[in-house]
Amino acid sequence: MNITIICDVLGRANNGTSVAAYNLINHLKSQGHNVTVVCCDADKEGTNGYSIVPTMKFGPIVNAALARNEVVPAKADTAILEDAIKGADVVHLLMPFPLSWKAVKICEKYGIPMTSSFHVQAENFTCHIGMMKSNFATKEVYKYFYKKVYSHCAMTHYPTEFIKEDFESNIKKHVPSKVISNGVCESFFEPAPAEAISRQKEKNKDKFTIVVVGRYSSEKAQQVLIKAVAKSKYKDRIKLIMAGEGPKRKSYRRLAKRNGVDCEMRFIDHDELKEVLNAADLYVHTAYVELESIACLEAIVTGLVPIICNSKRSAARFFARDDRCLYRKWDSEDLKNKIEYFMDNPGELDACRKKYRTQANVSRLGECMNKMEKMLVEASGMNRKEA
Repeated sequence: MNITIICDVLGRANNGTSVAAYNLINHLKSQGHNVTVVCCDADKEGTNGYSIVPTMKFGPIVNAALARNEVVPAKADTAILEDAIKGADVVHLLMPFPLSWKAVKICEKYGIPMTSSFHVQAENFTCHIGMMKSNFATKEVYKYFYKKVYSHCAMTHYPTEFIKEDFESNIKKHVPSKVISNGVCESFFEPAPAEAISRQKEKNKDKFTIVVVGRYSSEKAQQVLIKAVAKSKYKDRIKLIMAGEGPKRKSYRRLAKRNGVDCEMRFIDHDELKEVLNAADLYVHTAYVELESIACLEAIVTGLVPIICNSKRSAARFFARDDRCLYRKWDSEDLKNKIEYFMDNPGELDACRKKYRTQANVSRLGECMNKMEKMLVEASGMNRKEA
């Protein structure tokens, strides 16, 4: 089957959306499909299967702000898009932005069915314009996404029931859809080698190690965890590992240094992250805006107990087994108390660890990619009116 995937933003696999995109691309290719990826990544110019469009230019100030957030949006080029789309059996849209808007028009011109993935919460957009807490802004953004992309698709992929209900309640419409997790990579279900775990523990000087994974950005709110550790009576016993990268790196580094928190901040690749999680004592999920949180699920399947921000805008809160594993949004004091509870009660931590590992209802990546492939195959025989 000929499949075209439209990526308004792709870049490196250093965030959930890009990882999900590459997982889908690689799976479809492995199953023998002819995959064409449209993106604006200049480093992929000349790579087989990639069609490169220009980048969007908003002027030096806006482009500098986007660069700080590691966002390089694609500019729609009609000729390049038509060439990539017109022979496709189905076109998959990854984000509801201008490249996909133009792709919608071209697909409708040639009668090619479209599918889409829901990877962007309204707050991922409104946080950049200072309106993240506005319910009105959320509704208007979602209505616009629906008008420009999702209303045109034979099928939309939601990673969770949470985001399906959230989106459809805001637009007051039903969207033909499949709920399919983005999936946890198979390797996380197996323990890391004992020597690798020992090496990580030795590097952490046998401190009580807390891990948080995610971009250093406003909606991830890692500063709450830094402040919680800074307040703790066990501060000197705690090693904090913040795996990621992003625009708030400098401010988080300053905050940790100012408060004397032993904090390691860097991007950690897939293989090492598995080792880090296996060697850690606790996982904290600070994001208050979250579609699914594969990072949190990866921690859970390695056997870590999570303490999760109890935000109504986050799907991750549903992973918590009880109130000991939830803290009040923005409340570093409450988070500190939850951390200290598990440090004061190691037996309870061990019992929780076993409970999470045996009861975790987590979808494996391979299963999820098979479902995504099935959705695309099904949609290839449909058109928008039939959906």
